[in-house]
Amino acid sequence: MVTYASWKEPLQQELAAIREAGLWKREGEITSPQGAHITVGDRDIINMCANNYLGLADHPQVIAAAHRALDEYGFGTASVRFICGTQDIHHALEHEISQFLRTESTILFGSCFDANGGVFEVLLGEQDAVISDALNHASIIDGIRLCKATRFRFANSDMAELEQCLRDAQGARRRLIVTDGVFSMDGYIARLPEICDLAERYDALVMVDDSHAVGHLGAHGRGTPELTGVEGRIDLMSGTMGKALGGASGGYISGRAEIIDLLRQRARPYLFSNSVPPTVVEATREVLRMLQSSDDLRERLHANTTLFRSLLAEAGFELLPGETPIVPVMFGDAATAAQFAERLREHGVYAVAFSYPVVPMGKARIRTQVSAAHSESDIRQAAAAFVAARG
Repeated sequence: MVTYASWKEPLQQELAAIREAGLWKREGEITSPQGAHITVGDRDIINMCANNYLGLADHPQVIAAAHRALDEYGFGTASVRFICGTQDIHHALEHEISQFLRTESTILFGSCFDANGGVFEVLLGEQDAVISDALNHASIIDGIRLCKATRFRFANSDMAELEQCLRDAQGARRRLIVTDGVFSMDGYIARLPEICDLAERYDALVMVDDSHAVGHLGAHGRGTPELTGVEGRIDLMSGTMGKALGGASGGYISGRAEIIDLLRQRARPYLFSNSVPPTVVEATREVLRMLQSSDDLRERLHANTTLFRSLLAEAGFELLPGETPIVPVMFGDAATAAQFAERLREHGVYAVAFSYPVVPMGKARIRTQVSAAHSESDIRQAAAAFVAARG
């Protein structure tokens, strides 16, 4: 009989190897709400690594909406949607997301990871092809693994390679191109106009995971399709309520009505998971109302991002180019990046080092993320901390 004893030593060796390579990921414990400043231990420090782009994770209006939902709808549904887990507010949020994104229909999931994990298996079979950008999020990669379609991968935003993949896939019944709108580890924006042109030329659909864009990119916060002028040409969008849209949890697929209807019938993460909690639903609805009533948060985020990028560049740090609030500071070596992150914390800034397998080997970085909640003083102090940590 096999016992855990035969597993334990190999697992310990694997864990030790991760530590020795400088790849160990520590979970920093905070004792405050998420915000521009957080409490770590007994210290108040500037947070430069949350997805809290609009600073809404601790916003009074958002918290008040969640409190109202708790009082009116309870803690949770204790059920999946098609049994008795659908409340009127779930339908309301789906409708409001569709209106906001200018899509035909929307379906909620427990997370965007679940959304991406559920869509490909439903839409694609052995006769089909899926064509994925090499830098796509892990949830897209895992979702594609669950389907039986022929898989193609093109180098990040390489349109010539994408076109070759489309040529190679011409014998497939269906072709689906999938890309992040904003690539989370790099901050790059997908070349959506060119992708849509190729999709139309080769009769393919386009899916965009816009988790790191919806809420703050585009003139009205509708994400990369709005920013790049391709609204109406994107067939499916996945996204999350866990970043700019409040920072809690939950995800969605939004797009063509027939596809959304089919996902309600067949998507396993939807059919076998409890529905999104009422607090998250109502808080997200409040966020959508806020975004459509004022541009202030988006404008503040843009100004903060421009300032932070300019200060780090002037100080001589190697940054990946871009215009999003994702500002990766490159170090290359994993141990060097991890040590620098520790020194940053000593100087009052919380930012995390990323290394393999989250990013390619030899491409370790500290991915900083700017928030609308940061003051100009916060941004300047954070940049000064980078200089001080360098020594």
